[in-house]
Amino acid sequence: MELITTGIDHINLEVSNLSETIEFYKTLFGFEIRKEQPDENSAIVGNDVVKLCIYEVENFTKYEKKGYHHFGLHIENFDEIIEKCEKMNLQIYYGGVLKWENSESIYIQDPNGYEIELSKNFGGGI
Repeated sequence: MELITTGIDHINLEVSNLSETIEFYKTLFGFEIRKEQPDENSAIVGNDVVKLCIYEVENFTKYEKKGYHHFGLHIENFDEIIEKCEKMNLQIYYGGVLKWENSESIYIQDPNGYEIELSKNFGGGI
């Protein structure tokens, strides 16, 4: 039997402040709280195709890259997300819009230091 993978199920992130992180993802991407998990000081946020499991961890310090570099999100309204990032005073890294294969991307960070690539074409168009 051939196993078929259809997408990344979810990304699990440790964070310093649960409510601040939820607000960031709600404001920038319109994510909703899909499940609150107060016993674990966590929540699942996202939409029908993207889920982030976020857990507030005591003594969390801003994320420092150790093998993991970033996660990417496809953005249908790419020009609008750039404007929204600018309005939210989010730093866009690496000099702005970068081209790769058949797509364009920008890179930002969430409040915990996790780098996020926002891409115009899903999977770089490959």
